[in-house]
Amino acid sequence: MSVDDIVKLIDAITKLLSVLVYPAVLLFFLIRFGRDLSEFFSGLGELSFKGAGFEASLKRKQAEAAAALAAAAISKPGESPNSEAAVQEAKAAVTVVSEAVNPRIAKRASRARVLWVDDRPSNNIYERQALEALGVSFDLATSTEEALNKIERRRFDAIISDMGRPPDAQAGYTLLDKLRAMGNQTPFIIYAGSKLPEHIAEARRRGAVGCTNSANDLFELVLFAISRKVDKKWG
Repeated sequence: MSVDDIVKLIDAITKLLSVLVYPAVLLFFLIRFGRDLSEFFSGLGELSFKGAGFEASLKRKQAEAAAALAAAAISKPGESPNSEAAVQEAKAAVTVVSEAVNPRIAKRASRARVLWVDDRPSNNIYERQALEALGVSFDLATSTEEALNKIERRRFDAIISDMGRPPDAQAGYTLLDKLRAMGNQTPFIIYAGSKLPEHIAEARRRGAVGCTNSANDLFELVLFAISRKVDKKWG
C-alpha cells in the first residue's frame, strides 16, 4: 500500500468515525467486518481524495454518505447486526452511493427539503445522516396530524413515512391517502419493515414511489424522488 493509499484510508476512517456516533455500533463494526473492513475502507478511500474544488467536495460527501449508510445497515432496529443481509448491505453502501450520486443529483439534493414522518425518529439517525451529507434538509413529524400541519405550511420535495403509528397500524397509508385526496402529489416513500413484492405493489397502487426496509434502497428512492426522475427500476 502506497503512502497516498494510506492517506486515503486514514481519511476514510476519519469520515466513518464522524458518523458512527454510538461507540457500541463502532465497536461492532470493527469486530464484525474483520478482514472485510479493509475492503470497505478502501472503497471509501476511492471516493475520498485530496484536492480542491467541486469534485473533491462531492467525493467527500459521497464518502460520508456511504459511511452513514453502512452504519444504518448494521444498526437497523429489530434485526441482528450479525445477519448476513445486514453485513452485505453495509458492504454495498459504497457502490450504491457512487452509482446514485453525480454532480446534478448532488446539486439538487443541496436544495431539497424532505419531511420524515415516524413516531420513533431516533431509529433513522444514520439514514438521515447519509442524505444530510449531500445537503438534504429534514423536517420531522411524529404523527399524521403533525405531518399534515407541516405540509399545509410549506412545500416538500419528498415525504418519507413509516407504516404503523399507534393507534393506526396503517398510518403511512392513511397519510398518503389524505394527501392524494387533497391533490398533493409530493413523492411519497414508505420506509417500514418490509419490501416484499406484494407490499411494494400495494404502495405503488396507492400512489407511493415505493416501499422498502433497506437504507440503501431508501437512499436511492429519495434521490430519484427529489430529482423528479424516478428510475425504471422503481416502477
